[in-house]
Amino acid sequence: MISFENVTKVYNKTIRAVDDISFNVKGGEIVGFIGPNGSGKTTTMKLLTGIIKADVGKITVNGFNVRKQPLEAKASIGYIADSPDMFLRLKGTEFLDLIGDIYRVPTDDRRKRIKEFAERFELSDSLGSPIMSYSHGMRQKIMVIAALLHDPPVWILDEPMVGLDPKSAYELKQMMREHAKAGNAVFFSTHVLEVAEKLCDRVIIIKKGHLLYDGTLDELENKNKNGSLEEIFLELTGNDKKEKELSE
Repeated sequence: MISFENVTKVYNKTIRAVDDISFNVKGGEIVGFIGPNGSGKTTTMKLLTGIIKADVGKITVNGFNVRKQPLEAKASIGYIADSPDMFLRLKGTEFLDLIGDIYRVPTDDRRKRIKEFAERFELSDSLGSPIMSYSHGMRQKIMVIAALLHDPPVWILDEPMVGLDPKSAYELKQMMREHAKAGNAVFFSTHVLEVAEKLCDRVIIIKKGHLLYDGTLDELENKNKNGSLEEIFLELTGNDKKEKELSE
């Protein structure tokens, strides 16, 4: 459902934020995207969603070329950005109606989905208030609802659980599992290795724009039997020799 083929993105003609990366995410998979700050995770997600354009390479989402068929590709995506501070002057209901209009979600379907998501995230009583009055966690919840309102087959989530309370984080993880079980794709970034370990079918590790590892966590641990997952990750992302060994 996601195909990222030999993609490169250069900033200011010198900074290779993403450097000749290739990976795929199939329907039915939850894939975690892991790396240190500044490794290229958010740039990769913005490339996938068409927010920025790749300098080199081909990106397809749900069979649509992101550059040549941008509207069709974007209609297939539910995207949660790394910041929930948007449309702050709108009420929650106004913002969700705006998103519903953009994606042409029928009114009956829209109301049903908003009600279901708001109940799961315990946000029903706040939808009539301006988003600027929400806490950070509440803003994150409304952005999750907005991203999923049009029932997209591909979820691209940039640190989606930051700011969520434990119950809401649990609900989102359950929704991710349900979405993948229905044959759809979930691609999300996280700094929390325990979440990746419990939730992901595969992980992709990136460092300084380079893909270091693409596979299961079991395979990664089997290659590094002398440490915990956290120790393996810290060694991998901070050790150029280990990076070379895993890429061979």
